[in-house]
Amino acid sequence: MRKDIKTSVGKRLGRIEGQVRGLSKMVEEDRYCIDIVTQISAVRAALRRVEEEVLKDHVAHCVEHAITSGDKADQRAKIAELMAVIGRAER
Repeated sequence: MRKDIKTSVGKRLGRIEGQVRGLSKMVEEDRYCIDIVTQISAVRAALRRVEEEVLKDHVAHCVEHAITSGDKADQRAKIAELMAVIGRAER
């Protein structure tokens, strides 16, 4: 992972960590259920953005490298793993 992406992802995950701690506090304080569900939705959206950023970096570097390398087995492996991850994300 490139250093700039690693830094960006780390910052986003730090914010998400804070959101999750806030969620835990909301549950402990017996806050209104819809407020909790709203915050859960926000955390899930933030995680999806991190996932997208990591996947874009993976495609831009790892998959691109496999394509330009000319190694057919590596190309097939990278595409297969990418499709498997995308398939899991859609469930």
